[in-house]
Amino acid sequence: MRFPTALALAFALTFTAGAQTAPVPKKIPAQGIALTDADRAELTAGTTALRTELDALARDATVAALLPDVEIFHKAVAWALADDTFYSPKEIAFAKHLLAEGRERAAQLRAKNAPWLQARGLIVRGYRSKLDGSVQPYGLVINLDVDPSVPTPLMVWLLGRGEKRTELAFLAERESGPPQLTPKGVITLVPYGRFCNATKFAGEVDVMEALAAVRAHYAIDPLRIAVAGFSMGGGSTWHLAPHYPGLWCAVSPGAGFAETPVFTKALAPGKETRPAWEQLLWRHYEATGIAGNFFNLPTLAYTGDKDGQKEASDLMAAAFAKEGLKLERFIGPDTAHKYHDATKAELTQRFETLIAQGRDPSPREVWLQTYTLRYPESAWVRIEGMTEHWQLAEVRATQHDSLRLEAHTKNVTAVSFPGINATTVVLDGQTVPTTNATLHFHRTGDTWRAGHAGGLRKSPGLTGPVNDAFFEPFVFVRPSGKPLNPELGTWVESELTAARHLWRDVFRGDTPVIADTAFTDADLATKNLILWGDPSSNQVLAKLLATGKLPLTWDAKTLTFRGQTYASAHHAPILIFPNPLNPSRYVVLNSGIDFRTEGYGNNAHQTPKLPDWAVVDLRTPPGPRWPGKIVDAGFFDESWK
Repeated sequence: MRFPTALALAFALTFTAGAQTAPVPKKIPAQGIALTDADRAELTAGTTALRTELDALARDATVAALLPDVEIFHKAVAWALADDTFYSPKEIAFAKHLLAEGRERAAQLRAKNAPWLQARGLIVRGYRSKLDGSVQPYGLVINLDVDPSVPTPLMVWLLGRGEKRTELAFLAERESGPPQLTPKGVITLVPYGRFCNATKFAGEVDVMEALAAVRAHYAIDPLRIAVAGFSMGGGSTWHLAPHYPGLWCAVSPGAGFAETPVFTKALAPGKETRPAWEQLLWRHYEATGIAGNFFNLPTLAYTGDKDGQKEASDLMAAAFAKEGLKLERFIGPDTAHKYHDATKAELTQRFETLIAQGRDPSPREVWLQTYTLRYPESAWVRIEGMTEHWQLAEVRATQHDSLRLEAHTKNVTAVSFPGINATTVVLDGQTVPTTNATLHFHRTGDTWRAGHAGGLRKSPGLTGPVNDAFFEPFVFVRPSGKPLNPELGTWVESELTAARHLWRDVFRGDTPVIADTAFTDADLATKNLILWGDPSSNQVLAKLLATGKLPLTWDAKTLTFRGQTYASAHHAPILIFPNPLNPSRYVVLNSGIDFRTEGYGNNAHQTPKLPDWAVVDLRTPPGPRWPGKIVDAGFFDESWK
């Protein structure tokens, strides 16, 4: 079934209240050129034929693991056809080349061969995402100076902004040449990043899934994995480096941005006031506030001296200094938004040295800072509970030669030290008796104790806000019954359509969607449940409400939440909460990824817009930032209350 076009979406978003219409998002990827009837017919026939070959190969379990390496060619052309995103005659010709390349790989798989696994040079491959089942491409550069049969260093290169970088354009780039920074002696991975989102949400997951796919097929040295990027890729590097500090041996962000409010000028005079919760959620992608995570992470920041994005490394240099650290900077003289050749050569040589050195698998001292348990660890330190999310949590821990481990914490209620052998543990000056081989500790009041804290709490993987549900496998469960009222039913359908459209546009996949009548135990066990509708229209939601463990009651007359009562005729809840029937997974009510038109216009605005919960007044139509008038919104506490 073909997904709705932009015109169909505009119709679907029509809101009946007052005959007003919600703004139609900026179209990304942009509309392309018109195809001739002959080209469209040839490409359509080619994608149909390749799909037939793929379906036949899918029935052969012996080649299933390599099927995404062929599917990437079909998707690139099929989606460009469906969405009209060919931008030049060269892309039309390249699409025909991709179909031929896909047929060639399909024939090789039928013969039980996969020569691209031993190939050198520029290679394009794919994997199937656990998030939504979509096939995503990635590029590799394996030079002759690399022996991929032995543990080899790897550099992840993160791409700059490209709002026309469809899968087709990405594969064209990856087959045309290596990225801007090319250290010697490494395998280079270029993730697609699911288009142009600065590695946010599914884009971030894409980097990790592509990295896992490469590590499954090639011998990668886990102690010599580096990350770098330029422009939007520099912003991506500033994000991924401090949020996964125990993964990288070295990082090199070029230009980019390191936080949201300064880069977007969101707080400039005359700008619309941002709600307090949205300002807190900017910290999700903030690098300046967690600069202590660079303590064991060599960082080479590049910018041209005339680059407007020099601001990022200026801010990070100040943030490093605040932590008593010094940022190593490379500044291209008389240079705007690009690499200066001589400076890049100097940086590359230094980067190669750091990659060759690798990272220490068990550093004596570890600093860890975070605003959310979505990012809970570095090396052998893992924060497992916080006093308050979105305030800075910190652990500074040291291993002593006498099997003594000492740590100082801030805003932390639970911590563990995986892989560490210590007989004496001192937390915040308190010696904690322990026989716990895995060294888990929790705090009650001012007292630390060994072991796990009991009860339902925010923990890694269960933190909120709403958008946190989309870092793990999820499924949309749509209603099949009659809604409590027509106004609510119209709003649900328009928001569901918009959420599916956004996921396809920005994250290049089709959201998994099932009817509430098709819900299975497997969905309950393995997926975050995104429930659309109300207890009258969605029987899965009704079942969860009947447990009494969701924090609301809802019937035909009233919605009661957090001591407040709202008229069901005009209000709907949005929230994220641990699933009462499987508390290790989320349930979300009536929301997909929650940035809207603003996020289409600038990936720096693709940050969480809603906290853990919100109540929407349906009498106000959806707008560029909100799904209606937000009557109230906020965060659950650390016990999900």
